[in-house]
Amino acid sequence: MSELIDRALLTAPDTAEVVIGSGALGEVPGMVARLFPGRPAMVVADGRTMAAAGERVLAALRTAGVPLAEPYVFPGDPELYAAYGNVDLLREALTPVDAAVVAVGSGTLNDIVKRACGELDRGYLVVGTAASMDGYTAFGASLARDGFKQTLACPPPRGAVCDLGVLATAPPAMTASGYGDLIGKVPAGADWIIADALGVEPIDPTAWDLVQGPLRHALSRPDDLAAAEPSALNDLAEGLVMSGLGMQAQGSSRPASGAEHQFSHLWEMEGLGVERTPRRLPHGFKVGVGTVAVAALYERLLERDLTALDVDAAVSAWPSREDAARLVRAMHPASPDLAEESVRLTLDKWVAPERLRERLDLLRSLWPGLSVRLRAQLLPASELQDMLRRAGTPAHPADIGLDPERFRATYERARTIRNRYTVLDLLAEAALLPGLVDELFAADGFWGRRPA
Repeated sequence: MSELIDRALLTAPDTAEVVIGSGALGEVPGMVARLFPGRPAMVVADGRTMAAAGERVLAALRTAGVPLAEPYVFPGDPELYAAYGNVDLLREALTPVDAAVVAVGSGTLNDIVKRACGELDRGYLVVGTAASMDGYTAFGASLARDGFKQTLACPPPRGAVCDLGVLATAPPAMTASGYGDLIGKVPAGADWIIADALGVEPIDPTAWDLVQGPLRHALSRPDDLAAAEPSALNDLAEGLVMSGLGMQAQGSSRPASGAEHQFSHLWEMEGLGVERTPRRLPHGFKVGVGTVAVAALYERLLERDLTALDVDAAVSAWPSREDAARLVRAMHPASPDLAEESVRLTLDKWVAPERLRERLDLLRSLWPGLSVRLRAQLLPASELQDMLRRAGTPAHPADIGLDPERFRATYERARTIRNRYTVLDLLAEAALLPGLVDELFAADGFWGRRPA
């Protein structure tokens, strides 16, 4: 265990042990014995992850003399989808078995196990098979229920194991996805800075340091990651685990998720790259494109002097609750369920005109210092795009099958699907969002001049 993770575990309310390294699968029997003394182990996997690591985990448990329950391997399509129905299936299988669950898989498998074990008030251990996302050690599971992708509350694992040999043999797209998920923490941090400055959601220094502290180092070797270089994989896996521990410390995804994830979640809710489309896309691919999109928007924002913001005009343009609900419904005409949930979440963060005036006056007064903090946190959109491409991660909407019209509309629509305050909300409240988006898509704007 690295010293960084060792220190982070001191603040983690649920996860007690994390091991990242070569040969780490050998640590699973001892971890099961320490975390779940006297209980048999039940491996949960899907067809691909059982072949990648599950059989070796079972062999290690047998050799160590750990009693074993019958493994549960998800049937059917080998590309398991994070649908809530899979939680129901697993919960039914786990209910009659008093065993310590050992999840062997990556993001989807881990989220399904996490939620099922949470509903049964049962701890579990996860063996990661790819450095593909930051959810291994995170609080909550990202699942699709009633057609709406949402983060459902459930405790993180008691222990986590990432064997670098296993991670190196994962499909390159999965490592590229992990890089895309991790790079999203750059604009997510900027969003949290804004929410903190405006009194919406204060920054917790511990959670902030867990995510942002190792972030730049973990992102610094995209070419080596594309080549599956072990030390670069170790740094990526550590950055992802630390991000999960930051969310665990916070009890929410705020330390690691902002507007870039709102872009990704909206596309997933509408079926982009999930089971309803011919081409499946890892979560981090969509987050990577969302990261570039939000960074480009920040660049346009930071060219503005918000000390001169016309607060009267912004307050005058601000919709009433009724008008806001109507506008949100119009943004989601194809899905009534998504529209109504988006209305609820949008109204959760709607503020009355007098409160909006106070917030915008505060923004004007804070802007000289706030803009400095944002510039220090962010990276140029073009640099982020280059880093993503070097890691093998999509960096342009065309890379993931998004047409320009749908992509452009995402800038307005994404903020409606979460009640989290981000740069999208700041710009909407300041009546600046449509104009800045126009600039991005003009012939000389970021998206106007960036080829696919």
